[in-house]
Amino acid sequence: MRVLIAPDCFGDTLTAVQAARAIADGWGQARPADVLIRAPQSDGGPGFVDVLASRLGERRRARVPGPLDQAIDAEWVFDPASGTAYIECAQACGLALLPDGPTVGTAVAAHSRGVGHLVDAALAAGARRIAVGLGGSACTDGGRGLVDALGGLAVARDRLAGVDLIAATDVEHVLLGPMGAARVFGPQKGADAATVELLEERLSAWGAELDHAAGRPVSTEPGAGAAGGLGAALLALGGRRESGAAIIAEFTGLADDIATAQLIITGEGRFDDQSLHGKVVSALAAGARAHRVPVLVLAGQVTLDEAALAAAGIRAAHAIADFAGSVELAIDDAANQLTGLARQTAAELGEEYGNSS
Repeated sequence: MRVLIAPDCFGDTLTAVQAARAIADGWGQARPADVLIRAPQSDGGPGFVDVLASRLGERRRARVPGPLDQAIDAEWVFDPASGTAYIECAQACGLALLPDGPTVGTAVAAHSRGVGHLVDAALAAGARRIAVGLGGSACTDGGRGLVDALGGLAVARDRLAGVDLIAATDVEHVLLGPMGAARVFGPQKGADAATVELLEERLSAWGAELDHAAGRPVSTEPGAGAAGGLGAALLALGGRRESGAAIIAEFTGLADDIATAQLIITGEGRFDDQSLHGKVVSALAAGARAHRVPVLVLAGQVTLDEAALAAAGIRAAHAIADFAGSVELAIDDAANQLTGLARQTAAELGEEYGNSS
């Protein structure tokens, strides 16, 4: 049987590349005759650069300020043939870079200046196209740090004129309001109720500047609220929004892999209702449906019931936490537990999928 293994990252515990390897290891132990195709995916969040670097381009490093000003070595990818730079905001301002995790203090202080430094490095390398993967950020500064690092709004817009700038995200949230960056994502970054309102006020003032610079209300456009408002800044600098999952799918040849697969295995850290709206899993399920290919999900945690799975075109979903016996073990020993879950799932396959032993 030909099995396509195409997971997203598992939060901060496993990159998509590591997850694909762990699943392939376990599956191969139980069904050694199956043909396994590893095609790790990303929606623009953590792992965006890792996935692209495994398939194309040059992996590069730059010393940049992290979300709390600590110096970090961030990676990005450059494809000289197309003049395209791929940047992942989480490399420079990700939640994983907070030494002690998110707090009220970090929710206010964290910034995106390091992302601006990466864009600067891409420009210095001669990039004609810059795709910035958005997701997993610790900041809610509306991309102000990025803009300041590039010289301010006027200078940054001038420097990026003629560059195809892309906000790579599948998030559709706007910058402000009940579905905006502060109110939806602020609590995940340590903000309490009062801090959410503070962040909202700060974003409102900055958003007005972005709208004025762009000559249109970019703060109200889908994706403006991605990565703490970094999406709005990129749109104001002349950028456009493109699906992060679509970018990865294009360069990993995902459509061809789906068409030739007999089974698709995907996964992520938490498989819930959000997974069915613009995430890697939903995109895979949609593509698989057209070819009548069954889809299995292996995730850290699963909160969807069987009716929701069926409606989404998912044959079954299994949780590492259930296999491991606890969420703590599932996180602390993620790779081994995912390998074990994949091995168990493969061993329990019925005649419908054929025997491989």
